[in-house]
Amino acid sequence: MQSITKDHSIQTVITTFEMSPGTCQDLLDALTDAYEKFISKQPGFVAASLHVNDAQTRIANYSQWKRREDFQAMLRSDEMRKRNRKINELCRSFEPVMYDVAETFS
Repeated sequence: MQSITKDHSIQTVITTFEMSPGTCQDLLDALTDAYEKFISKQPGFVAASLHVNDAQTRIANYSQWKRREDFQAMLRSDEMRKRNRKINELCRSFEPVMYDVAETFS
């Protein structure tokens, strides 16, 4: 279960992707496939979600990991490097950034 809390034992990663409306669904499909078949099965994975803006020009990916090293190991794997080459072809840019949750509101 994904939850957003100030629990600093969880590493939060927010990745933003910029693309055209014409490649949005293809990129969403590639990301969904990556999560279903590979990323979600990696050590330290907690949860993730994909968000698409209404213009279909941006996808935001929110993921949680037990440790920063778990996320980094997944990124450096041969499988994810191969997938990221394909993802890179479908978007103008993407950037994963690690964050600590500073505050939450309900």
